[in-house]
Amino acid sequence: MFQKLYTKTLGWSRHRHAEKYLSFVSFADSSFFPITPLVMLVPMVLAQVDKAFRFAFLTTLFSALGAILGYSIGYFLFEAITPWLQTTHYWNDYLSAKTEVDKWGIWAVLIGGFLPIPYKIFTITAGSLNMTLLPFLAVSTFGRGTRFFVIAFLLKFGGEKFEEKINQHINKIGWFVVAAILVGGSFYFFLKHN
Repeated sequence: MFQKLYTKTLGWSRHRHAEKYLSFVSFADSSFFPITPLVMLVPMVLAQVDKAFRFAFLTTLFSALGAILGYSIGYFLFEAITPWLQTTHYWNDYLSAKTEVDKWGIWAVLIGGFLPIPYKIFTITAGSLNMTLLPFLAVSTFGRGTRFFVIAFLLKFGGEKFEEKINQHINKIGWFVVAAILVGGSFYFFLKHN
C-alpha cells in the first residue's frame, strides 16, 4: 500500500497542478499521511530551480497548517484513536515521542520538525499533552521550514549531485542541526539562570 502511495506522490510532482499536490501532501504529512513532502519537493526543485524557495515556502506553510490539524487530533480525539494507534507501529513511536516531549518540552517538537521522522507523531503527541498552541506552532514552522529551505537551497545551487548526497546523509545533517539546537538551547538556559 505505501509503495503505491509513494509512486503516486512522485507522479504528482510532475503534474501541472504539482503545487496544489505539494501543498496537500505537506499539510497531510504533519497530521495523517504516511509520505513525506520531500518526494515531491525534491523533483519539483530540480525541474524548476528558479522556484526552489517558492516550493520550500509552500511546503513549510502547509506543513505548519497540517501541524495544527495533528495537534487538534491529539488534543480532541486522542482517546478515540488510541485503540487504533495501539494496533499500529505508530504506538511505539508515540510512546517515544511522549517520553521526549515530557523530558524536553518544546525543544523536542523543534527537533522533531527537522528530523527525517514522521512529524505527525510529534504534532499528535503535543496535542495529547496539551502543549501551549502558539509556541508549538512557532517551533513547528521553524523546524520544518529550516529543513525544507536547506534542502531547496542545496538543490537550487547544487543540482542533481546534491539530491543523491542529501538522501545519503540526511540523518547526519539532521543530527548536526539537533546538536546545534541543543548546544544553543543549553547556552541560552545557562545564561538565563546565571
